[in-house]
Amino acid sequence: MKTIQWSVGKVLLLLIALVLAAGGVFGYKLVWGKPFSVDHFYERVFIRFALQDPEMLTQLGILEGTPLRGHNRRLTDVSVERQKAQVDRAIRDMEILRSYSRDRMTEQQRLSADILEWFMDTNLAAREFMFHNFPVNQMFGVQNNLPEFMIETHRIDDQRGAEDYVIRLTRFPEKFGQVIVGLDYRLERDIIPPRFVVDRVLTEMNGFIEPDVESNELYTHLADSLDDLEELSEEDRQAILQGAREALQVDVYPAYRDLIAWFEAVRPQTSEAVGAWTLPDGDRFYRHMLRSNTTTDMSPAEVHELGLEQVDSILSEMDAILREQGYEDGTVGERMDRLAAEDRFLYPDTDAGREQIIADYQAMVDALEKEMSPYFGRLPKASVEVRRVPEFREATAAGAYYRPPPMGGGRPGVFYANLRDVAEVPKFGMHTLAVHEAIPGHHFQIALQMEMEGLPTFRSFPLFSAYTEGWALYAERLVDEMDLYEDNYERLGMLQAQLFRAVRLVVDAGLHYKRWTREEAIDYMFETTGMPRGDVVAEVERYVVMPGQACSYMVGMLHIQSLRDRAEQDLGEHFELSDFHDVVLGNGAMPLSLLSKQVDAWIEASQGD
Repeated sequence: MKTIQWSVGKVLLLLIALVLAAGGVFGYKLVWGKPFSVDHFYERVFIRFALQDPEMLTQLGILEGTPLRGHNRRLTDVSVERQKAQVDRAIRDMEILRSYSRDRMTEQQRLSADILEWFMDTNLAAREFMFHNFPVNQMFGVQNNLPEFMIETHRIDDQRGAEDYVIRLTRFPEKFGQVIVGLDYRLERDIIPPRFVVDRVLTEMNGFIEPDVESNELYTHLADSLDDLEELSEEDRQAILQGAREALQVDVYPAYRDLIAWFEAVRPQTSEAVGAWTLPDGDRFYRHMLRSNTTTDMSPAEVHELGLEQVDSILSEMDAILREQGYEDGTVGERMDRLAAEDRFLYPDTDAGREQIIADYQAMVDALEKEMSPYFGRLPKASVEVRRVPEFREATAAGAYYRPPPMGGGRPGVFYANLRDVAEVPKFGMHTLAVHEAIPGHHFQIALQMEMEGLPTFRSFPLFSAYTEGWALYAERLVDEMDLYEDNYERLGMLQAQLFRAVRLVVDAGLHYKRWTREEAIDYMFETTGMPRGDVVAEVERYVVMPGQACSYMVGMLHIQSLRDRAEQDLGEHFELSDFHDVVLGNGAMPLSLLSKQVDAWIEASQGD
């Protein structure tokens, strides 16, 4: 594709410039000083960051198939020193960015500057909170993200890819050691994970290293991949597998044992208390996390009240449909809980049942793709497929998530579905999940963003949760408007998903601002939504370790819907829904305030026509 060729060429050119530019005013400014062009500055910021993040380079895929693949033998430095150095670099980059005259920029250059400045300014304003997190938790961290990265992202397309895989296995102790130093750094500052987090990660890590090395997924994945390399000799195959066995035995398993020992030692210091308020200056930290995730200045109290209002509205809509279907007794949550337990909405709790779930999700995604043309002027070129969440991650992973295609192409976007318990996958909710994670939700928005041409590379990334998650939630309602949900039960599934996001506002602010206990949050969410209790527990525990992020969905959706309402009112019969969608998606992720300006400019231009 043209976009991919342009990205690879640009990256290679800049890599060469960074390495070889040793003299001359232009070379000095490009590499160390203030580049003459703001476009060069944008690319330098991205390239410098990418060069320091070999795992991200692998994910992007922009250097695969070139001689520049040395990053595939390294893991990303997560040391405290590197994190502090990144902040120092960002401060200098912000000064340079603000030194460029907006008056001399093109419209897109100004928008790029506004997006980058908002992102950098928000992060720099809270640099005192840069270690206010739990880098190893039940949702993400080196203990589960790194194995998933090795299995799902690192490419084993040839012998070199396989050899690089083994070398990366030998790097586990270094990376785990950096994580442990970071955990000690936080411990000295009274930043300690709650007890449930410790218990969850201990169970996960002990389970991961329980099998012998040849049964571990890191080994079996490599062995299966080597079977697909027809040009590989048996001698080379055995040598690579022997190297993997040794790396797992000597490097990977001991690295996990060291991390397990750290958590076992710290557990007596943990408590049941949860929420940002338990951290130093926690209330101010939570306000920052709300601003960072919603890209608004909403206060915790406003978020909580908005959630309560939305919960009441959606419950009323669900109640009416349930009564039409003959479900009249009990709260909406209780009725939804009973509905989800009916055999007609459940798959068999077997391997075949789980395979059918994946197949049905894929069929839904494929069918949705055929219906999009009237509603969008631009459609993504990349395809999307459905896969099961890796089994070693299922217990603590989210119910679903999306992984975008690499910028270098060669792989589709992936919608991962968690199949730990088929009771958590009632059929009436599946269509909505497929919409949210794939089409026209995350896959449409993110794949289109990655395919944008002529813009700085950093704008290919979904940096703003309120925009990306707000769009995916808006997409759920859009498909209802398109009349693509099969019946009222699927509409209930859609409304339950909307209710779920409204409840998140209440619960997130409840945990981090009103100081609810974990149990209070679980009870409220379960009783209100009727979601499977296992799902609810996983969700509440997610909010504990990701303050504010869960609020981005509903805040973002309501903002996008309000922009559409305004456009429809101002443009009247001249309003075209496909044009509105192209405006919202056409420039990629951005803070909601900047999105408003884009839509306002489009309305004004359309009125002029």
